[in-house]
Amino acid sequence: MRGLIGKKIGMTSVFDEIGRSIPVTVLEIPPSVVTQIKTKESDGYNAVQLANFNKKNKSVSKSVRGHLAKADTEQAKGMVKEFRDFIPEGFVEGDELTIEDIFTVGDIVDVAGITKGRGFSGVIKRHNFGGVGDETHGQHNRLRAPGAIGNASDPSRVFKGMRMAGQYGNTRVRVKNLSVAKILSDSNVMLITGSIPGPKGSYVEILNKTAELFKS
Repeated sequence: MRGLIGKKIGMTSVFDEIGRSIPVTVLEIPPSVVTQIKTKESDGYNAVQLANFNKKNKSVSKSVRGHLAKADTEQAKGMVKEFRDFIPEGFVEGDELTIEDIFTVGDIVDVAGITKGRGFSGVIKRHNFGGVGDETHGQHNRLRAPGAIGNASDPSRVFKGMRMAGQYGNTRVRVKNLSVAKILSDSNVMLITGSIPGPKGSYVEILNKTAELFKS
């Protein structure tokens, strides 16, 4: 699937043709360098590997610097991602892919990223439990408790998958079927409708689904 690497800048809103305010997420997408092209003959599957967002050379390993050097890319990159079943026509290793090479206004896209980490959270926050409602007799410290989690002698254990307190957030999430609202080529910025996972400054993968949706 065609796609690029972007960075979440924040959210704003734009107005459509009939004056409705549409919430959009602002993504910075500088030109991505093609660092490797994989084919079925050489690697067993078709894919393109892209690198983006400059990084200090001392901050990446020697093996990564050597891999980038094969594509005539001396500047280290902070993000390297592979997009399966996509080989850009007319491009070779070392070329750059811009927003307009992959996306147009109105395209349907999926966005994948790492959600905000919320640490160890209780069941109210993690699973949207309702609690026991208003405080009543004997409920001075049980308002946000999970309640009973298992039976007694039978089965004498807690079933796997029981919704309980634990690590919340910091997981990979893919938000589907958003659309491209606007492309600002001069600023390497793209606006997409709706919200996407991750905090400001986090990296995301933007996948163009339009070609797949309208395949004959």
